[in-house]
Amino acid sequence: MTRPLRIAVLDDYQGIADTVDWTPIPRATEITSLREHIAPGRPLVETLAGHEVVVAMRERTPLDATLLAQLPDLKLLVTTGPFNAAIDVAAAHRLGITVSGTGGAITPTVEHTWALIL
Repeated sequence: MTRPLRIAVLDDYQGIADTVDWTPIPRATEITSLREHIAPGRPLVETLAGHEVVVAMRERTPLDATLLAQLPDLKLLVTTGPFNAAIDVAAAHRLGITVSGTGGAITPTVEHTWALIL
């Protein structure tokens, strides 16, 4: 029997991960929604140990080479947005960790402002 895919969602202050339908993932999942911020260091490493996927919310939690090297099970690092300055992408790639981000729009605020003006 295959063990569940362990996914950690960092800085999920609103508990959104608990409302997501994870069933499209073709494997059983175990979701850890971390609603409180955990600063980088030993407590964060211990919390993320054993997780294969980490979802990072923008630049809230720095994930540098030292921290990533302590997470041998980590295979996928997902960030909200097309890039994340807090992730050492080069180190992740050297460690065999795939880094992925969601799409984003650069000018939605301007477009909404003009819509309100009109």
